Amino acid sequence: MKVAIFLGSKSDMDTMKKAADVLRDFGIDYKAYVISAHRAGDLLVKTIKKVEEDGCEVIIAGAGLSAALPGVIASRTVLPVVGVPLECINPGKSNGLAGMDALLSIVMMPPQIPVATVGIGNAKNAGYLAAQILAIKYPEIKAKLVEFRAKMTADAESNGGDGIEL
Repeated sequence: MKVAIFLGSKSDMDTMKKAADVLRDFGIDYKAYVISAHRAGDLLVKTIKKVEEDGCEVIIAGAGLSAALPGVIASRTVLPVVGVPLECINPGKSNGLAGMDALLSIVMMPPQIPVATVGIGNAKNAGYLAAQILAIKYPEIKAKLVEFRAKMTADAESNGGDGIEL
């Protein structure tokens, strides 16, 4: 396992699955956990130690509301942590903050305990960032990223990037 994905709640699964999809596309091993920083702090600390022992190299953590999960994880490890701020929606209704509460909670970490932060709900970018971090060490992941970017460029060219008539 190269990446551990943490979710604060099962209700975050649909969004955080997008990070797992990206990792899977790049052939990166991962394992996911549902652990609340507030409701199961001891279990979280135990699991962080376990993923470190298992060779994890990057952690992705998604959380809404106070979004403490990414910061708590970052405070307990020196591994890079990528935070995904999530909008809190309970039975189809937003808490009214549209994820801004989570974004600010994650991005405004105190000095010395950084959390890389992607856009609200953008778990896909967390997966891509984890792949880029791993590409520093793993040439095969770097090659897949280079190929992926080349395909994006080719797609852009074929979709009008070389010019179109309006």
